[in-house]
Amino acid sequence: MADPTPPQTNGNAPTNDSPQSGSAEKQADHPKDDNAQNGSAEKQGDEHQGKLSEAKDKLTKKQQKMKDKNNPAGGYDATPIPSARDGYTVRFTFHRAENLPVSDLNSRSSDPYIRATLTSALPKRHKEDPDMVIRTPTAHKCVNPDWNTEWIVSGVPSSGFRLKCRIYDEDPQDHDDRLGNVTINVGNIDSNWPGIRDESFPIKKRMASKRAYMIRGCASMLSRNVHMTGNLFVSAEVLGMSDKPFGRLYTIGKTYWFKHYSPMIGRLAGTKAPESELKKKANGKSDAEIEKYDFQANQFQLQGPVPAELYHRFVEFKPFVKGMFTGLGVRGRILNKTLHHQHSRVYNFSNSTEYGEVKPRSEEATLQFLKMVHYDEGSRIFTYVLSIDGLLRFTETGKEFGIDLLSKHTMHSDVSIYIACSGEFFIRRLAHPKEPVDAPGQKTHPDTDLPGGPPNEPPPRDPRSYELVIDNDSGTYRPKGDLLPKLKEFLNANFPGLHVVVKECTDKKLDKMKDEQRKRKKKEGQNVEFVQNSDDEISSSDEESMARKGTKKKSNRTKAFEALEDPGKAVKEIIPGEKGRETREENETQGDAVERNGESSGT
Repeated sequence: MADPTPPQTNGNAPTNDSPQSGSAEKQADHPKDDNAQNGSAEKQGDEHQGKLSEAKDKLTKKQQKMKDKNNPAGGYDATPIPSARDGYTVRFTFHRAENLPVSDLNSRSSDPYIRATLTSALPKRHKEDPDMVIRTPTAHKCVNPDWNTEWIVSGVPSSGFRLKCRIYDEDPQDHDDRLGNVTINVGNIDSNWPGIRDESFPIKKRMASKRAYMIRGCASMLSRNVHMTGNLFVSAEVLGMSDKPFGRLYTIGKTYWFKHYSPMIGRLAGTKAPESELKKKANGKSDAEIEKYDFQANQFQLQGPVPAELYHRFVEFKPFVKGMFTGLGVRGRILNKTLHHQHSRVYNFSNSTEYGEVKPRSEEATLQFLKMVHYDEGSRIFTYVLSIDGLLRFTETGKEFGIDLLSKHTMHSDVSIYIACSGEFFIRRLAHPKEPVDAPGQKTHPDTDLPGGPPNEPPPRDPRSYELVIDNDSGTYRPKGDLLPKLKEFLNANFPGLHVVVKECTDKKLDKMKDEQRKRKKKEGQNVEFVQNSDDEISSSDEESMARKGTKKKSNRTKAFEALEDPGKAVKEIIPGEKGRETREENETQGDAVERNGESSGT
């Protein structure tokens, strides 16, 4: 038998095409498939984890948004006052000015006043904190005014101060023209500082009214006795070391008050000032004829310092609010300027503005405050704002008023980012002045008819006969209720004899007391009379004409829609005299920037 043919070889390993060989190859490829499947599973897991993380982020943002909505930024600010090594009390006196330009051709004179701003090297708690400012009373119809206004400030550091005095011509019908400015820079002070004693400073014309100095220039060309430059006379002296702690400037004197009248706003707000019977008979008017409209805004400078804990920022309860206070964005700038204009018109100075000075922290000051709020007549409720420097601004407000801006703390604060406190208050007369307000048998007017006072008799002039009920009802700043005792302490010190009662705005008893005030106001409010001086803002014939047209007035809804469409126009329609004010403010800002760059005068 022949041998079987041996397998052929080519020097390579034999190829195995059997099924077992293919199965082995597939088995060899299985690890790759497993890796792919594992990679796909990991990818799906990552995607799932990413979606889960994204959902958690959305939920967190939503929760944070709800938290921010319920607790928006603002309100009480615990930032402490920066410390300083020393502080002095300085008395500034604005004596007089000479050779001011003529701003009014009709009277050939001016109505000058000074608006002074005091700054120092002391750091502020926040850069938005307002500067120290004082406004002198207006000297009417003169070009050589005498003011002799004193301003006593504590906490001035030894590193000195900068006092900028802007001189304006008061013009209630239009914007106030600047007549010039003086800037006084003092490098260092101490107990031995000789001070400034009735020194004369040339008035710079930068940013001043071109109209006023054009008239002066023409007059100087015709006469050698007419000079272009005027002078301001100012004094500054150190009275001694301030009380500790140091670190901030604050006013301790003098205690000034201002009462601003506006018949136009009175008409819009529905605030009437009935004429007396004698005046009606003298004018030949019957009882049925129209009563006068008037509105009163008040300012009262209290003696500092305001408790450091009373420090509140505006609350960002709506997205547009931040822009409104900071002036950022188109809408923010419009709202900011509109509110500044509203403030300047409500607290407008004119011939009818009353002002005076009282002894600080005295019964005289308390009686003046009670007089400004009309004691317990008319059961009024007031909206107030207390500035960081102790300036108390307040007006009568309420739901029954025709215009809403008068109840806005934003307007009263002049759109200040930081204030001390804000809310509402009202006055009540006590049945037993010598007993505590919470005594068992104590009764008060207006919730109880009490003899010896309104509505049938004049109010008693004893401060101990009244209680001041004050709260923190302000959505704009939302003052902290726990700090109301600090406010009470401050007001008790400034208004001796007056019983001060503080109430949290959430107090149900407070709501009941306010309801009683409003009910009694409807019953007694018509018996109250304002004292109104003649005012060139609006005449008696204008008032009667407005009264005849009262039935054709626009509804509050219409006014609101128009105000939203054109806030600037709405303000001009409500309150006259806005022409040129915006230009003046922009020019002053530019002028101040130039001076800060090193072109200011100094001593």
